[in-house]
Amino acid sequence: MQKLLLVNLNNTSTKLALADDEKLLARKVIPTKTLSISGVKRVIRAWSFDHALVGSVVPKKTAIFRTLLRSRMKEVTSELNLGIGIDFSDPRGIGADRLANAVGVSARYGAPAIVVDFGTAVTFDIISGQGVYEGGVIAPGLGVMVDYMYQRTALLPKINIEEPVSVIGKSTRDAMLAGAVYGYRGLVRQIVTEIVAKLDGKVRIIATGSYADLIAAKLPELQIVDLDLTLEGLRVIALKNFKP
Repeated sequence: MQKLLLVNLNNTSTKLALADDEKLLARKVIPTKTLSISGVKRVIRAWSFDHALVGSVVPKKTAIFRTLLRSRMKEVTSELNLGIGIDFSDPRGIGADRLANAVGVSARYGAPAIVVDFGTAVTFDIISGQGVYEGGVIAPGLGVMVDYMYQRTALLPKINIEEPVSVIGKSTRDAMLAGAVYGYRGLVRQIVTEIVAKLDGKVRIIATGSYADLIAAKLPELQIVDLDLTLEGLRVIALKNFKP
């Protein structure tokens, strides 16, 4: 049974996983801004693997893995064998994480499906009932929206995002939290509702990413939270593109 190194390299954090033909075996997370050759070596030094698959949306940091892994590594692009169709004007422009999410949801939950990924941006990716990637929606992430208010106003404080006590804030912080979390749920609900109306059949809606648990807690439209979905998609892609 072959061992695989999987890398989900995003703007905020980089997730690394060791996997085999059947499941994810171990996981590590590194803040992307601190990524270095020596740091990655320390994280994976106890892992033995045959091949590596890197899904990156940060080209400058991808070079670290090219240097470390060389011929053992492939990068996620629309040109790999993904096992799904793509109906998109420029498939090369689809982010590696979005491709991995589409493959992961198809393999784990079937189609039609929507993946809502709460990262630096929030992305909505759609798989039709015929197993075709149809495109999606990209909106500012929850953290980005909150940081923007702090950075662009003189009096609003920087806040940590958590569940508000009430929709009616009794302090500036609580009012900001209510606007962020309740407002974000409204954004997600409306986009999901519009997408579902365009699809046929029973649509599976899966949430993943940093704020998936928080937003899904009071948003029943998000049926399942699967924090490993992107890594699972990478695992499926790796199995299709590396010979044992």
